[in-house]
Amino acid sequence: MSAPGVLSFTQQGWEQVLAKVRRAVVYLDAACAESLHWGCGAARLLDAVGAPACHLREFERDAAGGGAAQPKAVFVLSGLLKGRTVDTLRDIVRRSHFQYCVVVTAVSHAVHLTANHVPAAAAAELEGQRPVFDQLEEKLCEWMGNLNYTAEVLHVPLLLAPAAAHLALTPAFASLFPLLPGDVRVLNSARPDKRRLGSLAEVDAAALTPELQLQIRCLVSGLSSLCEHLGVREECFAVGTLSRVLAADLANYAPAKNRRKTAPGRASVVFVDRTLDLTGAVGHHGDNLVEKILAALPQLPGHTNDVAVDMVELTALHAGGDCQDVVAPGCLAQANDPAARALWDALLSARHKEAVMEVRRHLVEAASRENLPIKMSMGRVTAGQLTSYIQLFRNNLQALTSHCGLLQLGLATVQTLKHPHTAKWDNFLAFERLLLQSIGESAMGTVLGQLLPLVKPASQRTQDDYSPEELLVLLVYIYSVTGECPADRELDEAEELVKGALAQAFCQEPELSPLLQKITGCDCSMNLTPHKSKLAVDELFSSLRDLAGARRLMKQFKSVHAPGSHGHQASYRPLLKQVLEEIFHPERPDPADIEHVSSGLTDLLKTGFSMFMKVSRPHPSDHPLLILFVVGGVTVSEAKMVKDLVASLKPGSQVIVLSTRLLKPLSVPELLFATDRLHPDLGF
Repeated sequence: MSAPGVLSFTQQGWEQVLAKVRRAVVYLDAACAESLHWGCGAARLLDAVGAPACHLREFERDAAGGGAAQPKAVFVLSGLLKGRTVDTLRDIVRRSHFQYCVVVTAVSHAVHLTANHVPAAAAAELEGQRPVFDQLEEKLCEWMGNLNYTAEVLHVPLLLAPAAAHLALTPAFASLFPLLPGDVRVLNSARPDKRRLGSLAEVDAAALTPELQLQIRCLVSGLSSLCEHLGVREECFAVGTLSRVLAADLANYAPAKNRRKTAPGRASVVFVDRTLDLTGAVGHHGDNLVEKILAALPQLPGHTNDVAVDMVELTALHAGGDCQDVVAPGCLAQANDPAARALWDALLSARHKEAVMEVRRHLVEAASRENLPIKMSMGRVTAGQLTSYIQLFRNNLQALTSHCGLLQLGLATVQTLKHPHTAKWDNFLAFERLLLQSIGESAMGTVLGQLLPLVKPASQRTQDDYSPEELLVLLVYIYSVTGECPADRELDEAEELVKGALAQAFCQEPELSPLLQKITGCDCSMNLTPHKSKLAVDELFSSLRDLAGARRLMKQFKSVHAPGSHGHQASYRPLLKQVLEEIFHPERPDPADIEHVSSGLTDLLKTGFSMFMKVSRPHPSDHPLLILFVVGGVTVSEAKMVKDLVASLKPGSQVIVLSTRLLKPLSVPELLFATDRLHPDLGF
């Protein structure tokens, strides 16, 4: 049996759910559906249900209830059983004929006590009891109309969507994003003058909004369950403000104290704020096919980390016609197909050219095994060549069924190679390299001046020009890689020129994208006046200035830009790489910016004595397992870089990369310019 990991943690959780779903109507929310999608696949759930008809439904207020022939329901939910979630449960159960209801929540009972304002001392006395769940069980019986019917409420930590053995995402926390300096102003608006925060350095859990505190506690509940599954006592470290709050909450999470006493292993958990380096998130440095697929193809409906692959090519329907609602989309996650999973793992770690050749090799081998009339061709792999191989499977139902997962990945590759965005990838990369060189040689105002000619209204743009959304990606790149720079007249003038051009371009968009709707607060272009556009752009640049100051409190990790010299071009120095090099530095210096977060009096005493005696402080390289949690999203290239770097810096050690979501360049402005990050919607 393999060692415990993110995949076994997820599958173990789902096995508990599958044991309950026999002949049931199953309701899932989006985050749990995504965990199932990557962890064991919907087919496993359907097999476990075992009913002739499909009884899988989305958990929403208008969801169909259960008929007279459907006496059993299972609800699988990622959030707290409170507020709108309970109202929706009630509405569905009341209009159904259920006699047996099971409610699974991914949030522990201890966090439910916190959400219901039970003091910590009282919660400790309730250890082993579950009054919140018991009360809901009584309510469920009441809603079913008979107190003798059966209701169960249980906690199963369905936290992760495992993309690979070394990489997992947390779909329920996809919107969680670190704080920026400007958020301090918002937090201060709710505080008395004498308790105003001076900077992000003073932010702790108590300073955050109640919603954000609770969201963090829900995440910590799941992470504690993961550490329990891995059999480790965790030592917590942080780089950045929100990471420090998360690390402190995990280190001091009361329900974990008994677990830690008996844990056979040790691990370092290092949280890193994404906002300290958004350059890598919006940049196009990563020579990775999966990153290009995520950037080019539309998002799979209801998902954060997967794409919709057009499968019409494998049918008799005409590609390009109005068939998207007729043929279900394919996807990247292939949990139940070992061959497709092997290809997916190869794509995650290979460079673009090698990945495309790997797709061809898998298609050729599959076609050969099925005795399909394949014509071999060597040399450069083209989209047309891959399409010809894929089409061989179209009229052979058995071959198509046997290799369905592989064909989905093959079609994703073809559609990405043909996509206009892929052709533009190199343009982005060239401009980013030019910016890197300019930043070292010129003032910020001059760098912004290079962007100005690229801002064009829709009527003047060609396919090769940048859309407003793509210009926002470049602006995020510029401000993140440059960092904080002193204000001067040239910079102010350059900013005003770019702001004016952007505001005008926004107004002339024939149709506002979802991102522009969010930024401008207008649902259609007709409602966007020049004044509204100017206000939106002013606010946008305020966020960009905040982003530039994100590393202000750093002592060691102040820059992600390496200036050029006579022998070398200027380059980007990923913050995650700097963090790992510091963690595994052979001389083990005390990290200036990687803050150890104590988990009680013993750790505090150890830290205090180390100032006077030879007592070693906890160090993130102390343990054989490193869990790196990037708060705010991670890219495929970054996850690969972390895996490779740890293997080279400390051979034999294990690393797991966790993050709130997979990032693509266009998803970053959506997170950065969101107005609700301090007030997440928890369903209350």
